[in-house]
Amino acid sequence: MQQKMVTTQREVKCRKVPSGEVKIIPKGEFVNITQDLGGNYTVTWMGNMLRIDGTDADAIGRKPQTLNFEPPADGQISESQVWEALETIFDPEIPINLVSLGLIYAVNIDQDAQRIDIDMTLTAPGCGMGPVLVGDVEYRLSLVPHVKDVQVNLVFDPPWSRDMMSEEAQLEAGVFF
Repeated sequence: MQQKMVTTQREVKCRKVPSGEVKIIPKGEFVNITQDLGGNYTVTWMGNMLRIDGTDADAIGRKPQTLNFEPPADGQISESQVWEALETIFDPEIPINLVSLGLIYAVNIDQDAQRIDIDMTLTAPGCGMGPVLVGDVEYRLSLVPHVKDVQVNLVFDPPWSRDMMSEEAQLEAGVFF
């Protein structure tokens, strides 16, 4: 993608790369879009590299990704909606979703506490985007109806390998043999 300078159309929340620290870019600021893989946007602003979630893409003049979930009538968290939300989160360097990459090891839903606990890994233990991906998971799962809290645990046992990827993801990444 060729870099493109745009003006923010509204205030937008973003996360600093690679720390994941939340920042706010005010309306009317010039930002440089440097990457738009996987439905999220990496921008530079005031010397910082920041990641804007695809659901906030309208703030930089792009079409926002919408996640609309029908709230279950029973007041419970829907496991299928949790997985649907997880499938919208893409690795920032490999535009394949975290589920297809095999990075989600466990999803536990505590209906009484309205909390989701996620065990996930990274493609490499030293991946600098870990805090950003954790923030992506927390944010997207908070959009699922009846979710009040999301806890993400980064785990490295078992170590991730390409064998954990779906066959479709392996084909897309060019590693299916």
